[in-house]
Amino acid sequence: MEKSFFALILLSALIFGCDSKSSNDESFTISPVVSPNATAIVVLGTIQDGGSPHIGCDKECCKSLFDNPDKDRQVVSLGLYDVETKKKYLFEATPDISRQVKALKNFGEESEGEMPDGVFLTHAHIGHYAGLMYLGKEARDAKGISVFAMPKMKEFLQTNGPWSQLVSNANIELIPLENGSPIALSKELKVTPLQVPHRDEYSETVGYKIEGPTKTALFIPDIDKWEKWERDIFEEIKTVDYAFVDATFFSGKELNNRDMAEIPHPFILESMAKFDGLSSADKAKVIFIHFNHTNPVIDPTSAESKLVLSKGFRIARIKDVFEL
Repeated sequence: MEKSFFALILLSALIFGCDSKSSNDESFTISPVVSPNATAIVVLGTIQDGGSPHIGCDKECCKSLFDNPDKDRQVVSLGLYDVETKKKYLFEATPDISRQVKALKNFGEESEGEMPDGVFLTHAHIGHYAGLMYLGKEARDAKGISVFAMPKMKEFLQTNGPWSQLVSNANIELIPLENGSPIALSKELKVTPLQVPHRDEYSETVGYKIEGPTKTALFIPDIDKWEKWERDIFEEIKTVDYAFVDATFFSGKELNNRDMAEIPHPFILESMAKFDGLSSADKAKVIFIHFNHTNPVIDPTSAESKLVLSKGFRIARIKDVFEL
């Protein structure tokens, strides 16, 4: 068994070793790599809310990063460019929003303004909305940025400081969403929130289906175990071209100081087993994202990364582009 495993790792290294489009450049910039004729998604971050290196972490996964940060380790976010309207949208407002917004400005056809045309939020956990604070008067003092939010998320922002100040100062304009109801961004681009089970202390949690001119993407960075969702993720994957799915932990062995029952994300090993019945073409749609700082797949050279690729799945890397 051990020999066959390492043989599989070696084969995957030969096949997939040069497949990643991400880089380790010192600066975090994105050249206009997509033609203005293409509506597209760009990966602006892949890491779980707490970032990498993670506060208080003295494990090997973080030790060297405090002295030598990897600027590609940004908290999970997607950028969306609509070729029809030339508008750009940000999915999630992360603590890394400053550099992510700059990257989005330079994606596709360079924007005249610095701010995105809208921000879609999934829920009220720190890595997914805390970046809104940089839109306030202490930082950008933005003017009327559209922030798309579900009812509880919208109420949370309206009634709790400092977020309520963003609303009262008109730094942001809250646009209400409804579960399963699409928002048309243009004639050939729409976004639909899909409510998912998660730790909803302050708001509900949603993923998004993003439908472009020719292709569709599913974005679910946070969810409890797949079995808890009323929808069948197996079937959902079949209906889209890209499925960015929660991959917080590779397995249940990563955290020895936390009760995993309190953070019941689907492990990558569980997801791969659940998706094993998919065709090769459907497996290739699965793009794992939202990695805890302990997750070994953050390192593209790790045995775990190579195993995931050898099974026919994909791993999101910063700056990856997906045309819609």
